[in-house]
Amino acid sequence: MKWSEVRELYPNQFVKLKVLSSHIKNEQEMIEDVAVIKSASDEMATKELLKSKGDELVYHTLHANIVLEIRQDVGLRRFH
Repeated sequence: MKWSEVRELYPNQFVKLKVLSSHIKNEQEMIEDVAVIKSASDEMATKELLKSKGDELVYHTLHANIVLEIRQDVGLRRFH
């Protein structure tokens, strides 16, 4: 399902999504197709995000597009 369709079906609310397709551009992941898992109240959105795994995310339909910043993991090293 396209994000624009999700926005029409779930106006002005958080939704938990499974990413089906995306592409990378300028260190940003542009999400193209998603499957809606469920809607989430404002109070439950953070809890749903914390329970998300892998290609799942929680996003608000207020946003016109789903664009995620790609960050490199910075690991901590221990020196003995």
